[in-house]
Amino acid sequence: MTDRKATTTRLTQAGLNLIGQALSIYDADLRLAVCNRMFATMFDLPEELTRPGADFADTIRFLLERGEYGPTPDLEAMLAERIAQARAFEPHYMERARPNGQVIAVEGSPLPQGGWVTVYTDITAARAQERLLRARSEVLSDQLITRHEELAQANRQLAATNAALTEARREATEMAARIQLTTEMLPAHIARLDRDRRYTFSNRRLGAVMPGSRSDIIGLRMDEALSPSTYATVEPHLTRALSGEASVFEVTHAPSSRRIRISFTPDVEDDTVTGVYALSVDITEEAQARAALSQAAGRQVAAQLTSGMAHDFANLLTVILGLKDKLSHMDLPPAAQQSVAAIGVAATRGGVLTRQIAGLSGPRDLRPRATDLHAFLAEVAVLGGASLPDGVTLDWSVIGLDAPVLLDPEALRDAALNLILNARDAIAPGPGTITLTARALRDIWIEVTVTDTGPGFSPQALDQGLQPFFTEKGEDGTGLGLSMVYDVVKLAGGHTRLGAAPGGGAQVTLRLPLRHPPAGPAPMVVLLVEDAPHIREAVRDQLVAAGHSVLEAATVDEALGLLDIDGIGLVLSDIMLKSRDTGLDLARAARARGLATALMTSLPVDAPLYREAAAGWPVLRKPFSIDQLAAALP
Repeated sequence: MTDRKATTTRLTQAGLNLIGQALSIYDADLRLAVCNRMFATMFDLPEELTRPGADFADTIRFLLERGEYGPTPDLEAMLAERIAQARAFEPHYMERARPNGQVIAVEGSPLPQGGWVTVYTDITAARAQERLLRARSEVLSDQLITRHEELAQANRQLAATNAALTEARREATEMAARIQLTTEMLPAHIARLDRDRRYTFSNRRLGAVMPGSRSDIIGLRMDEALSPSTYATVEPHLTRALSGEASVFEVTHAPSSRRIRISFTPDVEDDTVTGVYALSVDITEEAQARAALSQAAGRQVAAQLTSGMAHDFANLLTVILGLKDKLSHMDLPPAAQQSVAAIGVAATRGGVLTRQIAGLSGPRDLRPRATDLHAFLAEVAVLGGASLPDGVTLDWSVIGLDAPVLLDPEALRDAALNLILNARDAIAPGPGTITLTARALRDIWIEVTVTDTGPGFSPQALDQGLQPFFTEKGEDGTGLGLSMVYDVVKLAGGHTRLGAAPGGGAQVTLRLPLRHPPAGPAPMVVLLVEDAPHIREAVRDQLVAAGHSVLEAATVDEALGLLDIDGIGLVLSDIMLKSRDTGLDLARAARARGLATALMTSLPVDAPLYREAAAGWPVLRKPFSIDQLAAALP
């Protein structure tokens, strides 16, 4: 209803503005109700006197002071007389000459609700023509007078048309300004290009979507507005759009590493393509999430395919190792004893390979938490440096990234150590240097690079190095190191790149999404429920060190007796307890009281209780840190 009323008001005002005469309506309180644009223009009134609610007395005073009614010896007396006439308003028509020589006809009528409406008509030209006609009437024929009247009618129609065009042009200008302002507020770049590939429209958002690009691009060709690498990718799609084929595609903006989705829609008039509409949207975070989801789905399929095989293979290896032990206790010839020992080595390596396959394809939860990269790389350097031979050194540095970032340090530690060991094997026997570096890339990625001074990647390794089971180490390699690194990074929504180091040697680059951790929970009272005393004590110490107060219980029954204590901010319970009820039963009771709850467990992720718990509450795998607890809470 409100929108309809507003629309009616706008239509009424637009219609009044098209009238070629000035119009004003005052209410019974001598306040302006409405006027049209001609009223303000004819009398050259300031804006405050043309707004609804303007005082009639203020308008008359303004006109008197300007000399609108001729010399006024006593302005206040004239003002009082005009106001008195207005209060006793009667229908009237009069013509008067203004100081500027303009002649206007003034026609006023009272309104039933009080107040009046007045119409002012400029009759200067008509009165001049009448005077001329009267002066020359003795020589003018009836035909000439008729012609004059026809011309006057045509002039009135032309004036009305000009007024309509002026109003339409004003509204079109206002509409274009509103459209431009609206499009400039959108988080996307909207543009149009003509057949010469020049921008004829832009909402000035190109620089926001593709950092480093110009925003004022109207008149430029697309190859002048975009970077050469980006234009080379876009150009085939633009060519097809100019031939009438719409397209939607994604590109990586090389200067900023952002992922951009672009759509081209042909602008067709009379079956002819006159240009192309372009829409560009930054989908970097969407692409990261999509990659992580795709990798997780692939891992699930791989787990389903390999879990049964790995289980059966492990059983076979168990049988082989059992028979090997029996044979090793028999009195066998030396050659046979060597064969039995070789069987044992092969079976043991098979067991290691089975566990690596299970770790690669089986379910794995990334557990991101606030991580100080300076302390993290220092720890990795200690662990990795212990395995390096004499002559091989490990250097590390963090560029920027002083604040904690959100990532899974365990997963990244495994990946970094894998790369350090690979670099060690490539350099061996040495001497050489391994360099580990972490830096922020345009506030979008964390870029971790591991370089070495070894011989570098072979062409085949560059092409297939990230595939499972590819190795150039012969029987000493399983081919799962780099693929595990790739898998972890992909699961986090990032990507891995193999290449040559600037000074020679190999370089592996990991790009992980740059996320900042949420603020930790404020100090609160935590009800801790754990039946193992030593575990309960360790978790309690963590909570107290973080500034929380802790209530303890060993069973669900004990915890239920504490739930009604005022001020409990969190219930933290193990899922499996040595009692009739489980942590899930306690979590339901806490939810009924409106208490926040988190569960902790050592159960595998495919256990029924784990799945049921994860469907309703945050679940923490033991052991966990306070940062992980903070990240799990809503």
